[in-house]
Amino acid sequence: MLFPALLEPTAAVAVGTPDGTLTYRELRDAAASVAAALTPGDRVALWATPELATVACVVGALAAGAPVVLLNPKSGGRELTHVLEDARPVAVLASAAAELPEALAGLRRIAELPGAGEAAAWPEEPADSAAALVMYTSGTTGPPKGVVISRRAIARNLDSLADAWAWTAEDVVAHALPLFHVHGLVLGTLGPLRLGGGVRHLGAFDPERAAAALADDATMLFGVPTMYHRLAEVAEDDPGVAAALRGARLLVSGSAPLAAADHDRMERACGQRIVERYGMTETLMITSVRHDGERRAGYVGVPLPDVEVKVIDEHGGEVPADDATIGGVLVRSPSLFDGYLNQPQATAEAVADGWFTTGDLGTLTPDGNLRLVGRRSTDLIKSGGYRIGAGEIESALLTFPGVAEAAVLGLPDPDLGERIVAWVVPAGGERPEASAIIDHVASELTPHKRPREIRFVERLPRNAMGKVLTREL
Repeated sequence: MLFPALLEPTAAVAVGTPDGTLTYRELRDAAASVAAALTPGDRVALWATPELATVACVVGALAAGAPVVLLNPKSGGRELTHVLEDARPVAVLASAAAELPEALAGLRRIAELPGAGEAAAWPEEPADSAAALVMYTSGTTGPPKGVVISRRAIARNLDSLADAWAWTAEDVVAHALPLFHVHGLVLGTLGPLRLGGGVRHLGAFDPERAAAALADDATMLFGVPTMYHRLAEVAEDDPGVAAALRGARLLVSGSAPLAAADHDRMERACGQRIVERYGMTETLMITSVRHDGERRAGYVGVPLPDVEVKVIDEHGGEVPADDATIGGVLVRSPSLFDGYLNQPQATAEAVADGWFTTGDLGTLTPDGNLRLVGRRSTDLIKSGGYRIGAGEIESALLTFPGVAEAAVLGLPDPDLGERIVAWVVPAGGERPEASAIIDHVASELTPHKRPREIRFVERLPRNAMGKVLTREL
């Protein structure tokens, strides 16, 4: 069963959002009413705002066996139209207060609020193999593709994370992550509910608000690197925030690499080293630092239970586990997606013999820890005959005192093939000497990995999960 705590619900608080709280009993009643209005197998859209009704609606749809198509409330008209035409949902789940765009006007709207109406019976549990979620990936070579995730994949992945993090019903997760992604919805919301614990959504990220949640009843904080960067800055000057972070059982970061400098700043400020994990929409979580494992900057841990990872060269052979040889990361897992909606050819190209090609580049240590160095499509730079990962250069840049943020790309060069170019946000507003930055990278890594050009910018373009949008540089 996906949510065993809802079979015999208690008066414990399951969900807290800026608009209130829901106990497990209230969540069960509201979700059951949503489920009663749905037909198993019919896809429904979810207008994923951080509200109580959103959580009740998604739990109700999952209970009914109605696959949920996640919609970003900030989607532009073209992207939203594409998703609706591709997924063809029969209804939209949204809070009563949400203002929906014209594109959704023709869909039946279900807006269940806590305590609305008499409680319906809890439906029969759908098959484990049934589709649970359809999440659209951001397209790089075409429009976004709908990733179909089964109930079994969600359950197995969450149970594996519970093992890795010693995550139990005693834990309460605080976060401010979007609910239309794996990180915020599957890990940050469905995870606590599967285990019988609690989730406290902050609405929007704010360091003081996150600290207040941890000072209250939250035991774990889920965030992305930009959030921890801000937390570290505040914690250095605010003893109250530092104390709240120090009291957390686990601080977990994902969705993008966490800079070594922020690892160190957090440890200095509050005595905590952050747990990193790695996953994708198509795979859910792949690796994680274990709760009792070594937390090393730049490493995203070991494969979760039942998950296999290998790193291969251009010819398909596995590279040595020497923490130096870069290759493509492949994963085989019971939490793998069922396929891309309406795109069998794209599915076949992504999965071969059960192995999913992530498109990420990394190295493996002899003890199985994975280190990511970038994306094959954008972050593998071939310069002067060398294969260089953009991620390791970015990490080196961030150890320079005058650099606050950095992104690296390889641009065409008639002599080198590609030259390394770095976009840098100066720390404190003052631009350091570009030559000093270049020399620093050369000394930290090797001379052939140094940027040939530094471009200073006021900010880096990022998406809702904190990932740098390199196509906008």
